[in-house]
Amino acid sequence: MWEMWNNIVVYFENNMDAYFIMLQQHINISIRVLVIAMLIGIPTAILCVVFKHLQKWMIGTFQVLRIIPSLAVLVLSIRFLGIGMGPAVIALAFLAIPPILMNTVAGLEEVPFFMLETAKGMGMTSLQVWIKVRLPLAFPLILAGIKTAMIEIVASATIAALIGAGGLGQIIFQGLSVRRTELLLIGGISVALVSLTAVFLLDMLDRFFQRYKYVQ
Repeated sequence: MWEMWNNIVVYFENNMDAYFIMLQQHINISIRVLVIAMLIGIPTAILCVVFKHLQKWMIGTFQVLRIIPSLAVLVLSIRFLGIGMGPAVIALAFLAIPPILMNTVAGLEEVPFFMLETAKGMGMTSLQVWIKVRLPLAFPLILAGIKTAMIEIVASATIAALIGAGGLGQIIFQGLSVRRTELLLIGGISVALVSLTAVFLLDMLDRFFQRYKYVQ
């Protein structure tokens, strides 16, 4: 146990700069993937709610993508997009869209019909109803989908190291190749901490937008 701890200390003493570069790469990949997934998932969900006939096949298509293993998506992306951060971001975005899409659809459809009618009765336009009523009331479920997507993104971004995208996955795969447990611990714990930090920040965002819930 003490030997492993000493090896971890020695690793950080000798590789601190490289570690922070890999950490930065991992965070960079995760943020880019999340932004792309939100830009595709949320508008697509709105289309599914507005045009009901599109909902079944749109959700079905993205659900099929969700069950495909992350590694398989990344391997396929090499053939069409090459290697590096760009292809990894695009490939991982397809895996992150489904939870955002499905939660957004569920949140928008759960808004009580009488509230929409009341808003229209007050003279709001359809756009105002969406912006001031429907989207704010659906926000908790939308954010829940974003949290789920973020956890999946941070974990899947580890595999992106296999196609030259960098990130903390490099430490894990190095540990596997040379059979060094301390490297597996450093990489695994680092990924877990990034994931927990992302969820914490999203929780703070939720508290900010719904602070009325926490007023005693």
